[in-house]
Amino acid sequence: MISLDEAVTARLESHGERFEVLVDPDAALAIKRDEFDGDLEDVIAAEDVFEDAARGDRPAESALEDVFGTTDPMEIIPEVIKRGEIQITAEQRREMQEQKRKQLINRITRNAVNPQMDDAPHPPERIKSALEETDFRVDPMEPVESQVDEALDALRPVIPIRFDTVTVAAQIPADYAGSAQAQIRQFGDLEREEWQPDGSWIGVIEFPAGLQNEFYDLVNELSSGEAETRMVRDEDDIDTR
Repeated sequence: MISLDEAVTARLESHGERFEVLVDPDAALAIKRDEFDGDLEDVIAAEDVFEDAARGDRPAESALEDVFGTTDPMEIIPEVIKRGEIQITAEQRREMQEQKRKQLINRITRNAVNPQMDDAPHPPERIKSALEETDFRVDPMEPVESQVDEALDALRPVIPIRFDTVTVAAQIPADYAGSAQAQIRQFGDLEREEWQPDGSWIGVIEFPAGLQNEFYDLVNELSSGEAETRMVRDEDDIDTR
């Protein structure tokens, strides 16, 4: 379950009665869109249905039966969310908006590059600053994924930016290959790998272009700076880094 501080109220008025439940805001939106595939118990603040959640008042069982055909809260809670309205305070809205803004900036930073600077990643501070120069406003009630394209459209007149992936070949010396390759292969999509006669390991990894610096830092850390990396642009064009 979540805490009361994290929850918002979903309210349904029907048959002259009011029904309220306390739920995580993102989960409530997912349930409303039939996109929720988690455990309901993990995203509610109370396994209960209220007439007035603030006072803790509960509706009569007969009212639950009339409207929902059951008195089981775990069956009623999703129905209240789907058929009712999600209530949030101004403070909750601000907090949700700020959280979504940070998630959006992180998503863009991980995937975006500067095409005018040899596809170098944009620092998070640059994305944040540029976004503040636009008219784009984060919608706290919409998933981050559905807002990325609109945010990119707003950013393009301010900074050169595009989403891209990169493919990098990393060769890890034998002394580090055993433990290092396990972490490196999880960084992105492992396109191919090969163990060399000298015990070294070569892996070709594709990952979001905005994570290039993070990838190189990881490889250097795991190999004490002894690894070699090459940017793979296509099968016949390999640039040594």
